[in-house]
Amino acid sequence: MAQDVYAHLAANQDRTLAELIEFASIASVSTDPVYATGMAAAAAWVVAMLSAAGIDAVRIMPTARHPVVYGEWLGAPGAPTILVYGHYDVQPPDPMDKWESPPFAPQVREGRLYARGVSDDKGPMLIPLKVAAAFLATQGSLPINVKFLFEGEEEIGSPSLEAFIRENADLLAADFALSADGAMWRIDEPSVTVASRGMAGIEFTVTGAGKDLHSGRHGGAVANPLHAIAHLVASLHTADGRVAVDGFYDDVVALTPVERVDLAALPFADSDYLAQVGAPALFGEPGYSTLERLWTRPTLEVNGMWGGYQGAGSKTVIPSTAHAKITCRLVPAQQPSAIIAKVMHHLDIHTPPGVHLTIQNDHHEALPYQIPADHPGLRVAMAVLAEMSGREPLLVRMGGTLPVSELFLRLLGIYTVFFSFSTADEDFHAPNEFFRIHRLHEGLAAWARYWQLLGENR
Repeated sequence: MAQDVYAHLAANQDRTLAELIEFASIASVSTDPVYATGMAAAAAWVVAMLSAAGIDAVRIMPTARHPVVYGEWLGAPGAPTILVYGHYDVQPPDPMDKWESPPFAPQVREGRLYARGVSDDKGPMLIPLKVAAAFLATQGSLPINVKFLFEGEEEIGSPSLEAFIRENADLLAADFALSADGAMWRIDEPSVTVASRGMAGIEFTVTGAGKDLHSGRHGGAVANPLHAIAHLVASLHTADGRVAVDGFYDDVVALTPVERVDLAALPFADSDYLAQVGAPALFGEPGYSTLERLWTRPTLEVNGMWGGYQGAGSKTVIPSTAHAKITCRLVPAQQPSAIIAKVMHHLDIHTPPGVHLTIQNDHHEALPYQIPADHPGLRVAMAVLAEMSGREPLLVRMGGTLPVSELFLRLLGIYTVFFSFSTADEDFHAPNEFFRIHRLHEGLAAWARYWQLLGENR
């Protein structure tokens, strides 16, 4: 009977792609209030899809910012219960002039669908919705119990999610979470992500004079905030790429020799990586391989710097303010609050004379995460990928941050299995984000098989 599910999914491929195009057309940018209408429309779209699939108790649940969409199907007594996670919010589309087609007017080109958020996370999160619909349409039931949680704040660090989970712990109780977010390492290597780095971020402002000043009349007499903020940013690293903040590495747990050997054995070439990202050379903390730096070492990066005149031509001013945003990616044993305190202290003692420093900490924080190698949900993911690809999938780590995994573990006591069918090279967070259409259909078959196997192994 399960074959009916796969046949149903295959027969509806065109419809599923059309629905993804519709979903990706919604400008659901969570960080910018300008897109509030798009956020509401995306949440309503997900509700409609869940309801149409036959999921029960579908509703929009408010949070302090953007709502959570919830639904459940609990008609499989004795079978495992999983919590399916995804997010309907997307990154801002900027810079707009780098897009080959409008970011919210999805376009199919050479087997790829281009749009903001189509890979992160609208394509992957549509997959479990359509798999549930296929099972209910063909079998009248699911092989397991499923709860759906789709949030609207992942791209801003999930600030409302902790309170939501805490307040709804009984509602969200499950054996483990299965995430449609994340990404496989490479398009030609089946893989499962087993660890991710944590994160902490701040924004800071340097203020000089009380207003913009004529650079001819006042240059040389007062401090220039742009010069000062450039000095501050430069002070955060040594010349060879090591973070210069005092105590930044104090709590980092060193890799074991076995872990370093395992990482070195993965198929990875620095030259291929440079070609993929388009950089002229490698740079970073000395003494570690590129993969070690990407996955297992903490970092501090400047995400934005601005101030003064940025329009066409020239405007000869000394700006009154300059701004910067930084984020740190953290590894096990590092605490976001402790790292932020150290970075703030560094900025404070390195602020040049003649300007005033203001630091804004919006608590954009998340702890690192790692799933045990013998977790039953992870074993099922490995079995499905091996069956579909004909080879054993790789166990890989993620340099990025997925806050929900740590929250689920800490607040619900459950681990998260990452089972996304986007790929790390699909330019999420950048112009021309895309999702390979064949991965949409592969993901549908894989999620259906995952639920089937999990139900059989109860």
